[in-house]
Amino acid sequence: ELAWEIAETHRAMRRYYDRRAAALGVTTAQWRVIAHVGHTPGLKQVELAERLDVEPITAGRIVDRLEEAGLVERQPDPADRRAWRLFLTGKAEPISGKLRELADDMADEAFAGFAREQLETIRAQLARVRENVSRAESAQRKSA
Repeated sequence: ELAWEIAETHRAMRRYYDRRAAALGVTTAQWRVIAHVGHTPGLKQVELAERLDVEPITAGRIVDRLEEAGLVERQPDPADRRAWRLFLTGKAEPISGKLRELADDMADEAFAGFAREQLETIRAQLARVRENVSRAESAQRKSA
C-alpha cells in the first residue's frame, strides 16, 4: 500500500538522520525544533507543537532546554500577549548550518539515481497528497 510505503520511507530517513545528528550532539527533539524554527523564524510555540505532533507542554519543555542552552529565543508576539514567537540565536546558526549540510548529504544519498524531473514530479505529487489530506481533515472537522 502506497501510504504504508510513504510512512516507512519517512521512518527510515528520519532514523538515519537521527543517528547522524546525534554525532553532532543533537537529540531528535532538538534538531526537529532547530529545523522548524530555522525554516520558519517567528513560529509560534503552539504552531511548533502542531508541526512536531506533540502536546504544547512537551514543545514548551524542549524549547525551555534549547533556550537554556542559548540556541532558541522566545519573543513576545506583538499581536497576542499570550503567545511566544521562536527564533534561533546566533549560537544556533553553526549547528543549524551543520544540520542543513547533513540533510543535503542525506538527500543526495537517498535520491541518488533520480533525474531532477523525477524529483520535481515526486515533490509535486506529495504536495498534492498533503493538500488532499488537509482538505479531507478540514471537511471532517466541519461535519463534526
